[in-house]
Amino acid sequence: MVGFARYQLPELPYKYGDLEPYIIEEIMKLHHQKHHAGYVKGANAALEKLEKHLKGEAEIDVRAVLRDFSFHYGGHIMHTIFWPNMAPPGKGGGTPGGRVADLIEKQFGSFEAFKKLFSAAAKTVEGVGWAVLAVDPLTGELRILQVEKHNLLMTAGHIPILVIDVWEHAYYLQYKNDRGSYVENWWNVVNWDDVEKRLETALNSGKALYVPEPPKLG
Repeated sequence: MVGFARYQLPELPYKYGDLEPYIIEEIMKLHHQKHHAGYVKGANAALEKLEKHLKGEAEIDVRAVLRDFSFHYGGHIMHTIFWPNMAPPGKGGGTPGGRVADLIEKQFGSFEAFKKLFSAAAKTVEGVGWAVLAVDPLTGELRILQVEKHNLLMTAGHIPILVIDVWEHAYYLQYKNDRGSYVENWWNVVNWDDVEKRLETALNSGKALYVPEPPKLG
């Protein structure tokens, strides 16, 4: 039987108003109930079109449908990481510990240097999109990436462990066009415990790419 699994909108791990004053309740409701829900609906709609096409029940523009699926699926995945990446003030914010802290210190020199670079990446995403801290599956190292729109292929197989949404719907009702202030305040709700868990999972099971040793010459 031809068919694909469908996606569902996840519940938030906190109440809509719990990230205030840094992200207001109105933004969280709209962001989760309208925007994320819309990506789930769009991804499922694209899958339904593909199913009907495979069953011979409908002709489709394959390129357009796959593009729609990539966009909406990417939005769903990124938001599914984004929500638990945050925690209410007092539980979120501060500085990381554990292996995250160790890798940041090793690769970026200090947490402040990492924070400055990641913030710059978030503030300078062209148009709309995301800044992403990801694990390189080839080396196990951390990478800071910019993702325009929701195209997850831009991460080149990297495993995201910390993401910030810099689409305007993530901050405009509170910060207007001041993306920079939103990014700086967002650090107060980063859930480093969640980031640490994602890092451990990525390091323990994420190295799926086999890279053979280069042949010795001579």
